[in-house]
Amino acid sequence: MESVIRILKNANKEQLLKKTLEKVHDNQELCNSFVTIMDNAKLNPESDSVLSNIPYVLKDNYSTKGILTTGSSNTLKDYIPPFSSTVYEKLSLAGAIMVAKSVMDEFGMGGTGLTGHTGIVRNPWDTSLIAGGSSAGSAASVAAGVVPFAIGSDTGDSVRKPAAHCGIVGYKPTYGMISRWGLLPFASSLDHVGVFARTVSDVAIVVDVLKGKDEKDMTTWDSSNINLEAHLNDSVNGKKLFYFKELCDISFYENPSDDLKKVIEEFNNTINVIKRIGIDVVEESFPKELLDAIPSVYTCISCAEATSNMSNLTGIIFGPRETGNINEMIINHRTLNFSSLIKRRFIIGSYVLQRENQEKYFVNALRVRNRIVRLMKEKFNNYDGLILPCSASHAPKIHGTTDVIRQDLATLENHMAIGNFGGFPSITIPNGMIDGLPIGVNITGNIYDDENVLAIASHIADSMPYEGQIAGDNK
Repeated sequence: MESVIRILKNANKEQLLKKTLEKVHDNQELCNSFVTIMDNAKLNPESDSVLSNIPYVLKDNYSTKGILTTGSSNTLKDYIPPFSSTVYEKLSLAGAIMVAKSVMDEFGMGGTGLTGHTGIVRNPWDTSLIAGGSSAGSAASVAAGVVPFAIGSDTGDSVRKPAAHCGIVGYKPTYGMISRWGLLPFASSLDHVGVFARTVSDVAIVVDVLKGKDEKDMTTWDSSNINLEAHLNDSVNGKKLFYFKELCDISFYENPSDDLKKVIEEFNNTINVIKRIGIDVVEESFPKELLDAIPSVYTCISCAEATSNMSNLTGIIFGPRETGNINEMIINHRTLNFSSLIKRRFIIGSYVLQRENQEKYFVNALRVRNRIVRLMKEKFNNYDGLILPCSASHAPKIHGTTDVIRQDLATLENHMAIGNFGGFPSITIPNGMIDGLPIGVNITGNIYDDENVLAIASHIADSMPYEGQIAGDNK
């Protein structure tokens, strides 16, 4: 599908901004997607940049100088940073217009969009459903057609899962392709900048603007020789993808739900489409004990890193200050202002980092992560990417949703964390409908192979009728 961003380049920018802000307010009423709405947003001097005067939404864990940045947490509900993230600076230099900052799961620690301090985010396809998380508001705003692109962050699947639930494209590039300077850290070895859009071409356009080495972020690398948009039409004839047969054979599941059966059926239909465009798709086995370990390894590492990263949230330096002596102030600040989910994750992180527990839990989790990554890289010696369904169903109902996943579906619901374990480029694209609601398929490739991964995703998306839809188009 043609780039929405490039179509909007020819629009009347004053009318575009006015209409976008109207949509922002409409979406706020419908989905509660935003923490801050930039009603005072103004046009920039027109430039040659492809993003000049294109409106967008920024997840509220990116620092914006002089603009509220909360991480959707009460601990930062009044925090206005004195500096801006590299992502925000690059988009501003390109002339893009931030029209809102979006609601997220508190500090990115969740997959539902239900734990932000300003309330839950609803899915524009059906407001009784979750949008997915943690980048819930960003995903919902793109899915509703409010903006052509939005920025999220992805620590386990926080861009790619909500993209699936909202029927849009979600892409996180190779670790370090985009600077994380000014992104509130959750788990530093897993955190990635990510982009939502309605087309593969649009996420390519945005990442081409954002990528690059940054002296403020030592994990960034020189990607100047990479041009994602220019390679989207590269031939994919003869490319090879694989999938884990243990996750895509319905006979592996006990008492599979009707939704899971439909997900597997849609996935098999997609495989047939992919083969018709010249891409080979092969089933491969992966050690079951490693697949089953993914959720535990992710929880252990991410909670440990989060506990360390957020030890500065004491209420002394910034954030609402509580009463009492200094120890009481810190205890009251963290007790009163963190949600139960955050406190639970901090307890896990503190436990696995205790000296007597480090070897048994944290160090062993690092070993398993390393083993998974090594085996994946061996697979990538023979294949261009891994393709799998994003989840076991469409977006679930808000009522009754928790971050606890059925054990028999844990791997299928959490496999995208592999992309974070290895820093692999990974993209979700729409993959059909279940009962009129979108589902997605995910493609993950080897590090630094982003051009190849996006070209494959683009060809697949062009071969299916789902890319570019806005929530409600099918009603």
